[in-house]
Amino acid sequence: MHVEISRSTPLRAAPADVWRHATSLDGINREMGPWLKMTAPPEARGLALDDAGVALGLPLFTSVVLFGGVIPVDRMRVTITELEPGRRFVERSPMLAVRGWRHERTIDAHPAGCLVSDRVSFDPRIGAASALMRAAIGAFFAHRHRQLGRFFNA
Repeated sequence: MHVEISRSTPLRAAPADVWRHATSLDGINREMGPWLKMTAPPEARGLALDDAGVALGLPLFTSVVLFGGVIPVDRMRVTITELEPGRRFVERSPMLAVRGWRHERTIDAHPAGCLVSDRVSFDPRIGAASALMRAAIGAFFAHRHRQLGRFFNA
């Protein structure tokens, strides 16, 4: 069963500042914490999506997703398939828990600063788990947007 989730949050910050946060591993982990954390090899830690070296459609690195920062719960090959530097990316990272993962984030100018929007779609590997996964991933992205509000609207 195909699942889709969308969420948008206005932020009182410049789009460029939110883009730097949203495309750095430290920013992503800050946004996901304390629930989840992504690992990365040392050579990928400073990678920025504005880098000319980002090859679209090819895995950038493999990450272990850690619950609470310590318990491995998934593995993903981080892959960017579409990119508008400073504004939009689409990540289609193969994962163990789901097939067809697609995460699109856009950062658009907004009167107060910017509007950050996430659209996620995926297919659970176990169809009977789709309602549970929709609830869990929906709650997780709600958490990420609350975190963004804390960082940029404080």
